[in-house]
Amino acid sequence: MNPIDDRKQFLSRRSFLSLASTGLGATALNTLLNQDLYAQGSEVFGGLPSLPHFAPKAKRVIYLFQSGGPSQHELFDYKPTLASMVGQDLPPSVRGNQRVTTMTSGQESFPLVPSVYGFSQHGDSGAWVSELMPHTAEIVDDLCFIKTMHTEAINHDPGITFFQTGAQLAGRPSIGAWLDYGLGSMNQDLPTFVAMVSIGTGNGGQPLYDRLWGSGFLPTRHQGVKFLASGDPVLYLSNPPGVASTTRRRFLDDLAQLNQLTRDEFGDPETSTRTAQYEMAYRMQTSVPELNDLSDEPESTFERYGPDSKKPGSFARNCLLARRLAERDVRFIQLFHRGWDQHTRLPGGIRNQARDVDQAQAALVKDLKERGLLDDTLVVWGGEFGRSAYCQGKFTEEVYGRDHHPRCFTMWMAGGGVKPGITHGETDEFSYNIVKDPVHVYDLHATILHLLGIDHTKLTYQYQGRDFRLTDVHGEVVNNILA
Repeated sequence: MNPIDDRKQFLSRRSFLSLASTGLGATALNTLLNQDLYAQGSEVFGGLPSLPHFAPKAKRVIYLFQSGGPSQHELFDYKPTLASMVGQDLPPSVRGNQRVTTMTSGQESFPLVPSVYGFSQHGDSGAWVSELMPHTAEIVDDLCFIKTMHTEAINHDPGITFFQTGAQLAGRPSIGAWLDYGLGSMNQDLPTFVAMVSIGTGNGGQPLYDRLWGSGFLPTRHQGVKFLASGDPVLYLSNPPGVASTTRRRFLDDLAQLNQLTRDEFGDPETSTRTAQYEMAYRMQTSVPELNDLSDEPESTFERYGPDSKKPGSFARNCLLARRLAERDVRFIQLFHRGWDQHTRLPGGIRNQARDVDQAQAALVKDLKERGLLDDTLVVWGGEFGRSAYCQGKFTEEVYGRDHHPRCFTMWMAGGGVKPGITHGETDEFSYNIVKDPVHVYDLHATILHLLGIDHTKLTYQYQGRDFRLTDVHGEVVNNILA
């Protein structure tokens, strides 16, 4: 920091008012550094004293975000009408004046194309699932399919940002950050919010930025921690060469005292945040290596999750880590899987994507259920939008592509207070428009928060003169899917 700027800040009226509350700053830091004493008799660290607003059905969330826009036509929304109208133009009355992307807006026609993959019904619920997802088909009676998700975003980055933060523009807190702020942590030795990223077979996919698991305008201690596939699972987790753990402990103690002096002088809450993050990093030196050491898992576990589960950074490996994080009461676990953006040559690309995720995601749900964790763990699966019924680019029945489609697409949820074995909502015969029971992104967010015991209208944070919330000024809980 610049000494001259420090002096100017010290002489400001704001600094004087901040110094008047020095005692509170010291108390807050004391709390951070003495969690063991402060938390006796409680299993939650931090959070707002008013939360939860009511008894929660879920304690934690595992969000399997499929980046790129998975095609509902090839996976879960079976539309036999497309086969009888193959090659015909999408009726103008269906498309109406709806917005399309610049990638297809110049097409002279919008030929309908059915999936090359077969569908069949499964389980007692009779849910339709593509042949691409045979393992997921085995667990349909544990799933709640939402066929009528819709969003306002038509391009990837605003679409992904919208799902993570409730806004299409960057700068808002992510879902996990809101939960850390509101509910706090259930395990002080691991982050409240963990993010992991995997890449589909042969496809880099859309870029994902750290702000997607960031804290936005909330204090930075609420941001997610990204686990890496190689080296230290968390950046700078290991001690520098030649620095022993005891030396680092003394260093952190001295640094905390220096930070407290700065906090007392300037009243900047981010100073306490840094101290808390240093302390968390120190505790993670033990907890994270133990979490990532899979030597205690039997071979049957790797067989269940699939051969990729032994490959660091794969979706399967991350699913297994997600279960281990859930066992350790991490509040919000988010897996991003890239590569679902199939504008051309969709049949081959989506086959690879489905193979990457199918066995592992089904194994995760089964594993959680067998261990008694599914009842209070909410699993969410889906991407930022769906895919069009018409072909993008040159039309053939075997090799085709699909454009972005925000009007309706499919997601599924499991556990955590959601009704199992149901399908919510209905789309038209082209899976182009919603016929019954629409679910907006804000409705999804409101429902997730509700299952965690939060009234989404009351979880707010004042910033730039007004109260913000994850659902902005919208959102209704989808009561029909609640158990």
